[in-house]
Amino acid sequence: MSADPVYIVASAVFLPNAPVANEDMEQVLGQTGPRPSRARPLVLRSNGIRQRYYAIDPATGRATHSNAQMTATAVRGLVDQGLLLDDIDCLASGTASPDQLMPGHGVMVHGELGNRSCEVITTAGICAAGVTALKYAWLSVLAGQAECAVATGSERASAMLHAGNFAAESAFRIGELEARPEIAFEKDFLRWMLSDGAGAFWLGKQPGGRGPALRIDWIDIVSRADQIEVCMYAGGEKQADGSLRSWQDMAAEDWLRQSVFATRQDVRLLNAEVVRQTLAWPLQQIMRRRGLRAADIDWFLPHMSSEYFRQPMATCMEEQGFAIAPERWFTNLHTCGNTGSASIYIMIDELLHSDRLRAGQRLLCFIPESGRFTGAFMHLTVVDHA
Repeated sequence: MSADPVYIVASAVFLPNAPVANEDMEQVLGQTGPRPSRARPLVLRSNGIRQRYYAIDPATGRATHSNAQMTATAVRGLVDQGLLLDDIDCLASGTASPDQLMPGHGVMVHGELGNRSCEVITTAGICAAGVTALKYAWLSVLAGQAECAVATGSERASAMLHAGNFAAESAFRIGELEARPEIAFEKDFLRWMLSDGAGAFWLGKQPGGRGPALRIDWIDIVSRADQIEVCMYAGGEKQADGSLRSWQDMAAEDWLRQSVFATRQDVRLLNAEVVRQTLAWPLQQIMRRRGLRAADIDWFLPHMSSEYFRQPMATCMEEQGFAIAPERWFTNLHTCGNTGSASIYIMIDELLHSDRLRAGQRLLCFIPESGRFTGAFMHLTVVDHA
């Protein structure tokens, strides 16, 4: 394996259409019943998101972009920063919301780009799909298997959020939501949480872009599926024993009747376990393995699905002896929304282009996933483009 470091040479993002403010969400996504949603303001009060983006034409309700098209547009944004598409040796694309079951999302992005033949990999999952794609691309360059790699994370959640996919809300659920904000993650309320976007990183062995580059020091991804059952899922029904019954083992008429393809969350399990399983346990291991100290970190970039989790995360880190001051946290959840596997790309891109980074600064990125509880950490160092 090559000893030469690998850099995020440049980054680019694509956020479809104009930003959608909180008061306009229902106009774009559609109304599920005879009255405006009573859940929406309660959910938004907890998650802290002020605007987001949808690949939906607000006038017609029709899709304006596919996931593959959004991802390809983000990759083309790297061309403006010096990338030649035909130089790509490896394209690694992660998403939780591909446009089809088969073929893989990555080859669809490759088809949209039309660049020369290259290695293409698709990583699946939920929020960690973007960082697993990034790790594949990083290791490919690090091992000398590729000279130029592009990694992407993208989501088109709006395809699953439109009103046609949701039953009318129940008064019982609204009352429960007022008492317990974490219930916002249930199937009926996730439509006020998720949004669309795509990000792309250009990886190479020379930090020769047009701005600061980021050296990838390490990426650690820890699954806790050996300890805990499924929490967030789509395409199945969770059983009483915690197992997941696949849509392939169900009658076709049940797919619609039971909203099998809607994204769901076991909220009680989430609230009880997400911080401990995705942050506390992996952080303990990584602190020992990497000699990681909070004092060495200049910027902490957490992928937060909701502001609801900010304080529990901060408390957990303090208990681990890894407290990071609030002014060193960076997130754009409020302005870009929760874009799942694309979120860490979109955060890093904004920080890279903010003129706030200085050579030698160290970034720690945290990407949790509640599918079956995975915690991913990535350590980056800022270097001058020269």
